[in-house]
Amino acid sequence: MNANKALWEKGDFTQIADCMRQSGAELVDRIGIGAGEKILDLGCGDGTTALPAAERGAQVTGVDIAENLVAAGRRRAEAAGLTNIDFEEGDASNLESIDDGKFDRVVSIFGAMFAPNPDSVASEMVRVTRPGGQIVMGNWIPGDPTLVAQVLKTSAAFTPPPPEGFVSPMLWGQDDKVRERFAKAGIPHDRIICERDSFMFRHDGPPAEFVDRFTRFYGPTMNALDAAEQTGRADELRSELGRLFEAHNQSGDPGRTEIPATFLRVTATKPD
Repeated sequence: MNANKALWEKGDFTQIADCMRQSGAELVDRIGIGAGEKILDLGCGDGTTALPAAERGAQVTGVDIAENLVAAGRRRAEAAGLTNIDFEEGDASNLESIDDGKFDRVVSIFGAMFAPNPDSVASEMVRVTRPGGQIVMGNWIPGDPTLVAQVLKTSAAFTPPPPEGFVSPMLWGQDDKVRERFAKAGIPHDRIICERDSFMFRHDGPPAEFVDRFTRFYGPTMNALDAAEQTGRADELRSELGRLFEAHNQSGDPGRTEIPATFLRVTATKPD
């Protein structure tokens, strides 16, 4: 099986996405998605940004590599009574079923950054965007002190070294690397804006409960825990994650979790 597909079909990412819903809707409003736009949400998961975009009147196609998340997105859309949204299984590095220039905007929030072959990902996003249209990405930032970058950094310390030739998804969080990849795909530097933005995770329970969700349902953390168990360090990993989540909780209520995470918001405008 494709390793990236296996990663995101492992566990149940919907359990993490449930803590991201409000921030997903707020982000859709910040980037100004409106009625009548044709939107591709790439690496859409179960629709954390795709559903709010459809609710605002856009015609949305959600594409994700994980079959279980595509199915979950379809269930959520049906439950919400949305007929202007479709979910499809697909690979961000090869959108072979999608015509050139089909979308006004391609959005990928913490999705396409995890696909292998990043140059192909950039090229495909540009290809399916219409001339004058936009690509908007949300990417975690390497070394950032806020939650998700630290979770991924901590998890990496408990896993074996990646195979030769592996390209870290976190490079999508570096301004210079983003500009380099989109320049290869035909978007000049002056049409690319990189800015810091914030995403809030909200869980109606204490941080220890939220850590438990990550260790049971989030593919990268699950893989790290599997590796840590092989070396007798599973308790150490759980303890480190517990301290991390406790330290970052800003809710002011020990029975509730609200943790911000900084990300790089990229806006790339395709030349006319």
